[in-house]
Amino acid sequence: MTGARASGPGRLKIMTYLHSFAAGGVERVALRLAGAWAEAGCDVVAVMGREGGPLSIEAPAAVRYLYAPPFAPAAAFESVWMVPHLIAMIRREKPDVLFCPGNTYVIVAVLVRLLLGRRCPPTVCKISNSLDRDDFSPWMATLYRLWLRIQARHIERFVGMAEAMRPELITALGVPPERVAIVEDPAISEADIPATAPAPRRADARLFLGVGRLNPQKDFALLIRAFASFAGPSDRLVILGEGPERRRLETLIETLGVASQVELVGHVVDTSKWLGRADAFVLSSKYEGVPAVVIEALAAGTPIVATDCCVSMGELLDRGRLGELTPPGDVAALARAMQRAPDRPREVEAMRAQARRFTIERSGKAYLELMGAVAAHR
Repeated sequence: MTGARASGPGRLKIMTYLHSFAAGGVERVALRLAGAWAEAGCDVVAVMGREGGPLSIEAPAAVRYLYAPPFAPAAAFESVWMVPHLIAMIRREKPDVLFCPGNTYVIVAVLVRLLLGRRCPPTVCKISNSLDRDDFSPWMATLYRLWLRIQARHIERFVGMAEAMRPELITALGVPPERVAIVEDPAISEADIPATAPAPRRADARLFLGVGRLNPQKDFALLIRAFASFAGPSDRLVILGEGPERRRLETLIETLGVASQVELVGHVVDTSKWLGRADAFVLSSKYEGVPAVVIEALAAGTPIVATDCCVSMGELLDRGRLGELTPPGDVAALARAMQRAPDRPREVEAMRAQARRFTIERSGKAYLELMGAVAAHR
């Protein structure tokens, strides 16, 4: 993971940065993209805030990893800790372009630009979550809109993960259309799309599956409440992922009396086996960008229920043809859709055709073309 490769003439040098190898969709996609760029012949550097984390085993060997000096409280102040380290690495490595892997990392990119000024390489920023935040209070929404306009002053190019995101990005950020690009999020590779038909389902013991970090955004409390409202004695709900809400969710499970039927498994490297067994995959989020796990469920041909939590969800599920959409936060609507999902006819070929839009083979190349153009313009 640490082998250095010299940069040659005309070879694009890309720098990205992550707080750690913590399990998360943004981090997994960033590592996948970095690996694809390195394999394509670019000099790719990943600046890391700290070592360790479940995704370290997925880290591409062709990428160089530059770690910040150890500092015990770094995890609690990870963005602040990242800024001076990233600045030092930019000065040393002199990359052609800086890739910001998602919304939660934008603060670092903006601070680095403010401190480095024209010495900062042009920044390409992936928008990993919806910019339309109905969950904010009025005063928080006002501050958030101001923050988006600040971003627009310091970042050269923004990338949406599906075409439906384009109008939202242009409006929310207040940027001209030419500063917004669309590159489908590389949630999977071609090899992840099975060639065989999904396994038949058992009618007497339904398995419902949720996947994601245990944090407020994913609203697993909604999913657990919906499941508890209808579950038969043989039904199960399994949630894959880890995070700060584990204890609160465990308390909720006990309170609702479904401890024998709901399992919080923790982080799982490969979700495909679970998706292959599930009678329905359920996304209960309050907001998203283009959730990678929905694309994984499409590739697996697993029946899907999802909250209509972002502008891209309708496009992703073909306005309900490839999965059922329910309003965010609506327990009753989610419960009804979950009950229908296992018996709903599945258009497996159409689901897999949709998933093929979001492969690393397509998106890695599209990002390289975009970043090459941005670097050349600078």
